[in-house]
Amino acid sequence: MLIRIIDVAVSLLGLFILSPVLMIIFFIGIFDTGAPFFLQVRVCLKQKPFILFKFRTMKMDTASMGSHLVDPAMITYFGKFLRRAKLDELPQLWNVLKGDMSLVGPRPCLLNQTDVIKERSILGVFDFKPGITGLAQINKIDMSQPKRLAEADAEMLKDLTIRYILRLLINTLIGKGFGDAVKRK
Repeated sequence: MLIRIIDVAVSLLGLFILSPVLMIIFFIGIFDTGAPFFLQVRVCLKQKPFILFKFRTMKMDTASMGSHLVDPAMITYFGKFLRRAKLDELPQLWNVLKGDMSLVGPRPCLLNQTDVIKERSILGVFDFKPGITGLAQINKIDMSQPKRLAEADAEMLKDLTIRYILRLLINTLIGKGFGDAVKRK
């Protein structure tokens, strides 16, 4: 219950304080891709699907697949900046406010990432809400390493205290780890 209170308070405060930044990114995104928001079905608690909100960083005709499988040429110039600065993730504060996600938890995967779903199912990771950030992100583990990812998620979730959550949030804010990786060609 305390985690949900923190999620709501931080997401509300974040959306309010960052609203000027969100508006600027939105308007630049209109000129960059024509559609600044990216909505995608992801897997959350108990493997239920939900709509994830992000700022669009790739061209409109990019296939829906894990970022590590996407052609780097599909990322726009502005999208590269958003990804490096992790600003593409800001709309997920809305997902946190809605209750689909938490600030800290396993990154939500796509429905077609069956290897990730299988490994996470074995370790009980889907018993928890997905998060914007988590141990795997801090340690640069992405969806291209399903077993390692699930193990890092399970390790984080076995001892998810308020203190640990704050540590992961601070590490994310100071720039540890990375967002969704795209392989360089």
